[in-house]
Amino acid sequence: MSARVLKKGSKGAEVKELQGLLHIFQDGVFGPITEEAVIEFQKANGLTPDGIVGDNTWAKLKGSTLAKSKRTINEIIVHCSATVEGKNYTTADIKKWHLARGFSDIGYHYVIYRDGSIHAGRHINIGGAHCTNHNAHSIGVCYIGGLDKNNKPKDTRTDTQKKSLLSLLTQLKKLYPKANIYPHSKFANKACPCFNAEQEYAHI
Repeated sequence: MSARVLKKGSKGAEVKELQGLLHIFQDGVFGPITEEAVIEFQKANGLTPDGIVGDNTWAKLKGSTLAKSKRTINEIIVHCSATVEGKNYTTADIKKWHLARGFSDIGYHYVIYRDGSIHAGRHINIGGAHCTNHNAHSIGVCYIGGLDKNNKPKDTRTDTQKKSLLSLLTQLKKLYPKANIYPHSKFANKACPCFNAEQEYAHI
């Protein structure tokens, strides 16, 4: 059965799904920002850039929209930013912190903001700086949060972060089917990512 055609003015769960696939804020309203994101996606994927989401656009969206690394990837490692719940930070903030620690760039390959939007960090063809002895053949994924107001470990993920993490990890597994998903805590003596990622994503 064909998916429902979506266009400017559409509302509801399917629009939220569309926005999640486009990695933009999921408010369930197909407004100007969603239309612009659809048109840009269509242009990048050889589709008619009309801003209308029909069968062809859905098909492209539900396939992986991520570029594949030239590196051999056997691990996908989940992190938190170890920042207090309720506070927003960006890839630029994390890059600044990492440069101050002597890194050459932001250490993670993808960062998920509190609004669920997914942002590229370090280029996927370059080994990360997120997990000692595991950077050469891994992808580092980080969500903003991980600490309560007393700086103690806590699963602070918003509902949209949870959905985006699942979506991103599912796409990454399609690109790297032999890669296993691990929490940072598997390789380091710390609570990061502050929830049981191994158990939560065992089905992927």
